[in-house]
Amino acid sequence: MSRIFTTSVASVYPLYVAKAERKGRTQAEVDEVHRWLTCFTQEQIQEHLDAGTTFEDFFAAAPMNPSAPLIKGVVCGVRVEDVEDPLMQKIRWLDKLVDELAKGKAMEKILRS
Repeated sequence: MSRIFTTSVASVYPLYVAKAERKGRTQAEVDEVHRWLTCFTQEQIQEHLDAGTTFEDFFAAAPMNPSAPLIKGVVCGVRVEDVEDPLMQKIRWLDKLVDELAKGKAMEKILRS
């Protein structure tokens, strides 16, 4: 089991926000990406952050967007569509969406609209 599975989402979330903000994006856009992928409301996301929910439990509770498998590309040298472990793939999907946000992609393209 990967260590990231038992890491709290709240401990990584500020890193996602910082990465986006360094590139001129906003926390609201990071939240929008989280809501799109997980189908959680903002309140549900905040509850998970406040509770210190692990990535394993966070994604186990998430309904997940049916368009998530459309997320393709490379994160940290790994093709997200080739990741075999379902939980790791969901984590990589989130990483990829935040990367695309930080790279300046239009939100419509990030959210596979």
